[in-house]
Amino acid sequence: MLTAVLSDLHLGAVSGRDVLRLSAARGRLQGALADADRVVVLGDLLELREQPVARVLEAAEPALAALGEACRGKEVLVVPGNHDHHLADAFLDRLRLEDAKLGLEQRAEAGGHPGLLGRLAELLGDAALSLAYPGVWLRDDVYATHGHQVDVHMTVPRPEAIMASAMRRVTLRRAPGSPADYEAILDPLYSLFHGIAQASSHTTMEKTSGASRTAWRMLQAGGLGGFAVGRMAVPAGVLALNAAGFGPFRSHISGAELRDSGLRAMAEAVERMGIEASHVLFGHTHRPWPLSGRDHDWRAQTGALLHNTGSWYHEGSLISDAGPSSPYWPGWVTWLGDEGPPHLENVLGDVEL
Repeated sequence: MLTAVLSDLHLGAVSGRDVLRLSAARGRLQGALADADRVVVLGDLLELREQPVARVLEAAEPALAALGEACRGKEVLVVPGNHDHHLADAFLDRLRLEDAKLGLEQRAEAGGHPGLLGRLAELLGDAALSLAYPGVWLRDDVYATHGHQVDVHMTVPRPEAIMASAMRRVTLRRAPGSPADYEAILDPLYSLFHGIAQASSHTTMEKTSGASRTAWRMLQAGGLGGFAVGRMAVPAGVLALNAAGFGPFRSHISGAELRDSGLRAMAEAVERMGIEASHVLFGHTHRPWPLSGRDHDWRAQTGALLHNTGSWYHEGSLISDAGPSSPYWPGWVTWLGDEGPPHLENVLGDVEL
């Protein structure tokens, strides 16, 4: 079986940077998926944290229709991420009713399901939609998850990592040691974000949806108020966060540190969730890994090789003038056969975005 894995489509993003709203990008994706037997969307298929669901689905409909057409008669497996965590509510509610713990994989068919999940199945047409959460075993030796659990361990003081650290102090009050522990930390945050999006006007969310990316751009440029202020304010702010019991965060801010912080956090999440696999696929950070000729292997202490599936979102602040040579350039598909390691392919390298 040949499996195509993609992640972080963020369909319906207010910014308009979800590249599958472009017909050229949709055409490339359809062509790429023609040979796949199964398609896995590893989180953040929909952008549900910026505007009400109805508006998201209206904006996402062309891309979902194209995906459904490309996957006619094939299984489409969706793993909810942090930006479409609402899709996992059916799993989590069932577990709560049964007083059961969240494991590494829960599965459910989407057809005939009420609410958003059923509507998503309708928009995908003749594709056979199913869901898995918090991840899925693609092979006996390959596990895949969106990977939002890494925010609990990120050492770069991104807003979501700071909030995850704060929520850990409120809910778990110790280091997580299972998928259920991570959910106890993160589910309250995601429920809050989703609720705000559903109650807010389009104008309000358009002004606030890019706050995290704006903060990152300003940190890279030297911080609020100019370079000198930023050089002093960032370390001072990190010291204050660490002194208050958050983190531990690092004051060094760079693209390389963002990458390495994500990989360290991925390795820690693998170990703490007890994932025993030869390969573990993540999404979430939007930075594909490893890129041939550029990146070395990175392993968790368990021995698992770590992979990242990249994104289909145009990260303007991280791509800058690098264009398709940037590792954050969108359009990545990770391919997995019946044996051998996963491998990455970018299908938008020559498409003007």
